[in-house]
Parts: sequence; structure tokens; C-alpha cells
Amino acid sequence: MGAALLLVGLVITSAVVWRDDILRTGLDPKEPFQTYEPPTVPQYGQREAWSLLPAQPQTWGDDDPPADVFFVGPTSYDGGGHWNGPIDDPGADQFFRRTVGPNYVGPFVRMGRVFAPRYRQASLYSMLTLRDDAREARRFAYGDVREAFAHYLSAYNHGRPFVIVGVEQGGTLAARLLAEVVADDPDLSRRLVAAYLIETAVPADSPPIPLCRRPEETGCLAAWVSAYEGDRERAQMLRDRSLVWSNGDQLVNLQGPAACYNPLLGAVSEVEAPARLAKGATNATNLEWGARPALQTRQVSATCEAGILRVTRPRSAAFRPTGSWANRRKMPGYNLFYGDIEASYELRLSALLSDPSFPRAARPIPRGAEVQTLPVRRID
Repeated sequence: MGAALLLVGLVITSAVVWRDDILRTGLDPKEPFQTYEPPTVPQYGQREAWSLLPAQPQTWGDDDPPADVFFVGPTSYDGGGHWNGPIDDPGADQFFRRTVGPNYVGPFVRMGRVFAPRYRQASLYSMLTLRDDAREARRFAYGDVREAFAHYLSAYNHGRPFVIVGVEQGGTLAARLLAEVVADDPDLSRRLVAAYLIETAVPADSPPIPLCRRPEETGCLAAWVSAYEGDRERAQMLRDRSLVWSNGDQLVNLQGPAACYNPLLGAVSEVEAPARLAKGATNATNLEWGARPALQTRQVSATCEAGILRVTRPRSAAFRPTGSWANRRKMPGYNLFYGDIEASYELRLSALLSDPSFPRAARPIPRGAEVQTLPVRRID
């Protein structure tokens, strides 16, 4: 009897100790990326290839927001069957609709038409391992994002101001988009309100576009990775495992500090930002799309230290991790800087639109629109 109890105890203890390894292994596709057959290619001319798309993406009306938001979402596909998730995975779509959209797209909705492509994202498993296969999966995902952005520019943008937003994995992909497409195009750079790369490591000494150093600055980059004060494990993980682009298309470990934008200050700065500056955190998970969430001010203070945004733990219980083991390793179901991001974006957009030299986009004529010909009268 004693031996049986001891055996049960050992099994339970082992399960607790190795629980993370067991669950992580369950998400492993168990196939080298070189022989892996990825899911079907998205067709960005079809609405099904977009998580969010305006009702009439090719044109806009007087009541539409004055700018566009190109949003590259974070990891929402767990893995198991694929290195890169199919765009029609129900679980990934549900996570985007319930968590990602309300919390991370929400700050931009009041002043932006949102274009959020579905792409064959690298799975959660690829974020939890250092294998070369995982890096290949993340490199592969960039091809979809590049194609989605090219389609957005050619079919939907028509010279409008725009903001690029990327979160976590999506932020890394957006960083390459900025370097390859936006940085060397004077017209795009002129119309870029800013780029917000949330929980994304970007080398402080070689960002793809200039860093935002003033709250009203436009055409600049706001990027940060964060850790709670006292959370040494996460801080060390960010230093050891953050991947950035090198030589154009290679993902390598970050060397040196990451760029650190402080949302409470609206700029890259090492000045301590007290909680009284915080414009509002929110837990908007499961909120009806389009509804503006209630914001809780003064929840956190934040300071940039050695390239990491150190954040005090929020007082409210609404900002605690919840959900399954997998979901607790994705972006959290709350946004501590919702109000700060919203205010920052609107300030930068207003600054851009108030510039008298900024070119105004001409509204395109919808396909199929009837053009009326008027008779010409001769005036003697």
C-alpha cells in the first residue's frame, strides 16, 4: 500500500514539475520545417483573408475615419498540426475576435479604418522553442504579411494616411515591413502616422525607421517589450530569446538593448513615468466589437531600464492572467496602455493632418459608378 502511494506521489510530482514540457511537446508538429507542407495561400482580394476589413474598403465616405490602420496580429494559433496555422482555424479566429481585437485594435478604431489580414502565422509552439524550424516558420509568415500589405496599398489605400500596428509576433513581421517597404519610399514615409510595435523587440541602435522621441512626432516608431517589476525570469527571457531581423531576412537573437518606448510618456525615454500619467488600462475581452471599453486610470507606472519597459503591477484584479495554459502564453486579455496608445495615435494623426503641406487623398470613384455627361453650351 505504501509503495503504491509513493508511486502515485511520484507520478503527481513529475506531472507538476514537467507540466510545461509535456504541454509544450503536445504542440510540436513533429516534422522538420523543410519537409512541411504549409496551409493554403491566402487570397487577399477576398474578404475571407481578412480578420477585419471595412464594409467598402476601396473607398470611403465623409463619416469614415480620416486614416487607415494596417494591423498585424499576434500569435493566436496554438500548433500541434502545423508550424504555420491555416487562416481559417476556429480557435485562432475566436482568440482574435474575443481578445486581440477589443484590446489591441480598439485604441485605433475611433480614428482609423482597420485592415487586419489573416496570415499563416507561426504557431505558439514556435514561440516556445529555439529550434531553427521555429525561426523558419516565423520567416515564412512574413511572406503573407508582405503580400497583404501590397494588396492593401494597391487596392484600398489610395494615398490616405495610415498607421502600422504589430503585436508580438506580428510586431516582428511589421518591423521587417517597415525596413523593406516603408523606409525607402518617400511617399509612404510621408503618409505614415507612426508605427506601434507592441511587445516587440527592435534593436535600439538600428531601428527600421526613426524612433518616436516626442509625443507629437509623426512617421516614427514606438516599440517596446515589457516586464513587471521584480519579474526577473521574464526580463531574462526577453534578453536571451528576443529575435530580430539581420541581413534582411534572417532572424537572430537580439544583441544589445531593445528600443524602449514608454506609452505613458509618448516617447522613447528613460525618465520614470508615474501612475498619475496613465490614461487608462482596460480588460476589453469579450466586449462587443466597436464598443469603447471603460478605462481605469493610474493603474501602473513605467520606466525604461536597459531596453525593457519595467511596469508596476496593476492594482485591479481585472489585470491578472486567465484562461488555458496556451492562452496564458499569448498576449494577455487586457491592455494596460489602451488609453495612452489611443491618445498618442490621435495626437500624431492630428499633427499630420494639420500640416498644410500634407497631401489630401482624393476619394476614388467606385467601380460601376455612373458618370453623368452634361451638354456643353456654346458661349458666344
